[in-house]
Amino acid sequence: MSAGHISIITVTKNSTETVLNCVSAVKDQSTTSEHIIIDGGSTDGTLDILKQHSSDTLTYISEPDQGPYDAMNKGINMATGDIIGILNSDDIYADSCILESVAEAFEDPSIDSCYGAFIMPRT
Repeated sequence: MSAGHISIITVTKNSTETVLNCVSAVKDQSTTSEHIIIDGGSTDGTLDILKQHSSDTLTYISEPDQGPYDAMNKGINMATGDIIGILNSDDIYADSCILESVAEAFEDPSIDSCYGAFIMPRT
C-alpha cells in the first residue's frame, strides 16, 4: 500500500474541554492529514470551537447520530485518505511525528493495519 494521504476521524459531542487539544494535536503533525470531525449535535460550545479552527484540512459536520460507531462510519464514508485513523475528541498524539511514523509503517506492503499504545497520566 502506498502511504499517501491520511484521514483522521474524530467523533465528538459536547467536548468543549478537550476538542481544541485534539484539533491542535492533528494540526501540529509533521505530516499533513485530513481531519474529519463528526459531532453528534453538541449544545455546549463545541461547534463554536470547531468553527474558529475550521481549515482546508479540518472538516466537521454536526447532526444527530445513532451513537459513536454510527458517527465513525459517517467519517469513514467521508474520508479520502489512503490511511484512516481514529482519534477520540479527548485524546491527543504524544508527539508531532506520530502520523509520519504511521505513514512509514504503511510503506511496507505486508502491513495492513497498525495501532499505538497510549499513555495515561496519573490524576
